[in-house]
Amino acid sequence: MREVEMSTKYDPTAVEAGRYQEWLDNDLFSPEANKAIQGQEPEPYSVVIPPPNVTGKLHLGHAWDTTLQDMLIRQKRMQGFDTLWLPGMDHAGIATQAKVEQRLREQGVSRYDLGREKFIEQVWDWKNEYASTIKQQWGKMGLALDYSRERFTLDEGLNQAVNKVFIDLYNKGLIYRGEYIINWDPQARTALSDIEVIYQDDEGAFYHVKYPFTDGTTLNGKDYIEIATTRPETMFGDVAVAVHPSDERYKDLIGKTVKVPLVNREIPIIADEYVEKDFGTGMVKITPAHDPNDFQVGNRHDLERINTMTEDAHLNENAGKYVGLDRFEGRKAMVADLQEQGFMLEVEPLVHSVGHSERTGVQIESRLSTQWFVKMEPLAKQILAMQENADEKVNFVPGRFEDTFTRWMENIRDWVISRQLWWGHQIPAWYKNKGTDQEEIYVGTEAPGADWERDPDVLDTWFSSALWPFSTMGWPNDLEGDFAKYYPTNTLVTGYDIIFFWVARMMFQGKEFTGERPFKNVLIHGLIRDGEGRKMSKSLGNGVDPMDVIEKYGADALRWFLATGSTPGQDVRFTYEKMDAAWNFINKIWNVARYVIMNLDDDTKAEVPAKDQQTLADQWILDRLNQTVQEVTENFEKFEFGEAGRDLYNFIWSDLADWYVEMTKESLNGDGDKTAVQQTLAYVLDQTLRLLQPIMPFVSEAIWQEMPQQKGKDEHLGIQAYPVFRDDLVNQEAATAFKSLQDLIVAVRNIRAEAKAPMSKPINVIIKVTDPALQAIFDDNADYIDRFVKPESLTIGTEVTVPQLSMSQVITGAEVYVPLAGLIDIEAEVARLQGEADKFQKEVARANGKLSNEKFVNSAPEKVVQAEREKLADWEEKLASTKKRIADLQTQS
Repeated sequence: MREVEMSTKYDPTAVEAGRYQEWLDNDLFSPEANKAIQGQEPEPYSVVIPPPNVTGKLHLGHAWDTTLQDMLIRQKRMQGFDTLWLPGMDHAGIATQAKVEQRLREQGVSRYDLGREKFIEQVWDWKNEYASTIKQQWGKMGLALDYSRERFTLDEGLNQAVNKVFIDLYNKGLIYRGEYIINWDPQARTALSDIEVIYQDDEGAFYHVKYPFTDGTTLNGKDYIEIATTRPETMFGDVAVAVHPSDERYKDLIGKTVKVPLVNREIPIIADEYVEKDFGTGMVKITPAHDPNDFQVGNRHDLERINTMTEDAHLNENAGKYVGLDRFEGRKAMVADLQEQGFMLEVEPLVHSVGHSERTGVQIESRLSTQWFVKMEPLAKQILAMQENADEKVNFVPGRFEDTFTRWMENIRDWVISRQLWWGHQIPAWYKNKGTDQEEIYVGTEAPGADWERDPDVLDTWFSSALWPFSTMGWPNDLEGDFAKYYPTNTLVTGYDIIFFWVARMMFQGKEFTGERPFKNVLIHGLIRDGEGRKMSKSLGNGVDPMDVIEKYGADALRWFLATGSTPGQDVRFTYEKMDAAWNFINKIWNVARYVIMNLDDDTKAEVPAKDQQTLADQWILDRLNQTVQEVTENFEKFEFGEAGRDLYNFIWSDLADWYVEMTKESLNGDGDKTAVQQTLAYVLDQTLRLLQPIMPFVSEAIWQEMPQQKGKDEHLGIQAYPVFRDDLVNQEAATAFKSLQDLIVAVRNIRAEAKAPMSKPINVIIKVTDPALQAIFDDNADYIDRFVKPESLTIGTEVTVPQLSMSQVITGAEVYVPLAGLIDIEAEVARLQGEADKFQKEVARANGKLSNEKFVNSAPEKVVQAEREKLADWEEKLASTKKRIADLQTQS
């Protein structure tokens, strides 16, 4: 045996140490390092990383997302594609600013104390700190990223792209500025888009309040109307009460007026179809500055808009004596006064769905505000039309997510894109005489002249992220380099939770500005959940740091779990038991590889030996390897990584380790020429490592480097050719013959187990074959039978004498007998065989039922029908043999 520098147990720390830096030092991840397919120009294949936010460390969701991308890029590079995986990070406006402001608050400082310039310096310091951490984590995961092309969403080049898009959309009339009701985060003091609002159930109440008539009118004998509201603190913004125009109960009240309690302001009763007659009292107060529906009603009736709150959700000067109170404190004070002054009719507790800021978690406010918007309808129609064209569309995997996407695009609302933040892309708009009747607006990167002030707001983070696939490629300044070669990108990998936030916006911006889809495929994965199926969160304390998992199990074990743990679109549950299983599998690979490498000569070539030099086991394992290559490749193409993992697992653990490796010991320990089996072992291991490399880059590289390479040690597995299906390795005859050999070995082992006869106990084995060709197979491979069965004597033939007292099993084409005089209970053996016969009888009935079904026989492919007929014949033969054996034994009892 050769001496190898491989430990007897897989040690991920030793395997991974320094290896990523070695890959970087050798520039393995840039397109310039890609190997071209000989004789032709390599086809580009590109992926842009979903840029993680610089708000903190990466979590398991990021690890899952990037593992899938890394697998695609590594496989495509080995297949000869000109690959680019472009890394980068997102400035994450609201989220990052909120983190930095929280840190400052702990120091007793606000951003306003620092001023915009110094505050931005603080945020850049934060960004640099966490960007460094994220890159270290990428390295721990082994990600094949081209860092020479790394981008950040606030890069100068990306800022130029953002400005061009904003200016062009404005000039096309697709960006406008207007006063509307928007979602407002009072902690971050900024507008939010609809999808940045998370709804959750909060405890609250319906407050039923009297609004007295001003002219002595009565309704049902009462001098007031009853209005129910969940937010009494907005009452100071009431400008009308609305009823439905066809509501007979209130038709005589239209045009009359009532007083707003606590402020005694007179407001009219109006008619508007927005009101639901059958909901509550059929009367609603109209507060245009604090409700989006009321805003529309106010526009239709030319009503005043009265804002009652400051940016940080305190009551303002329009709230009378309550000015300065926090919104919830103001509510309590107003409710107390309404009760004291006799205006409160009832406080009805309820639990209702309330919007909260996705970033800060506080309750949002519907606030009247002047903001910048993108007009979405024309852009959405363009994308929906694109999705109708098979050559242009983005292919969603799984396909059901396209329906989700389409429904959202069909009902999309205009997108508020301005944010009242300091961290982000400042809006390229300028004002002269702002806030006056003479206000002028100019949109451009530079002021048109003196006395113009720039809009202080920044753009929504997703506005710049929407340009990521093409802005990172040099657009709009360099359209000949990476943009021409690698855009559109091939595959986007992301979670289903940001289809609306990001995927949709990249699609309409990409189509609008490049004329093409931004990516050909979007692979949607689910969420990482804990073992109980709960979403991981800080509040539950069930989060798992991927770096902690890597420290214990290694990156490859984590990658294996993430790659094979679910099907596309489905969530995955993380448990440490699954990580134990992943580590055990790699340890199995390690031990198999160690055995193979120790049994190779220094000059052994990893190649297929001449067929006439191959044993049956050699031919079989090469055929199984070939099938595995085909199955893994096809499943990668379909993004069915879980299925690809199962193909690899079954081949490595069962076919290679349990069968072929064990069978090679016969040849390797003998005196004959070992060259063919060594070459086969080397070839199978080499090809298996190449199949594993995209999923397990560290351990596959480490093992491959230990093989007796014919190339220099500076070569790396990640730039070798990926396995391909070979017609010359297809060997159905060997597969069938070896299956018979396996069935025989398993049958005898089962008999030993039934009889409680360990391998050390001598037994005689008699094999009665019905096919002379099968006898030849067993005769030629008697050495394997001896090794795996350990018979004292072995008899094979079509005519053999079978002792009456024996145990038996029926396999395809043969009956296997083990004489066990004195070791067997005949009645128990008859009972066991009867169980076998019952099983065979059910299979015969099932196959007959299927073949008697005319629809199946006439509709199924002929090869499927023929396969079913062959199964029926096999089961009938086994049933007949088993029944005969039962009859023979029963004559002895």
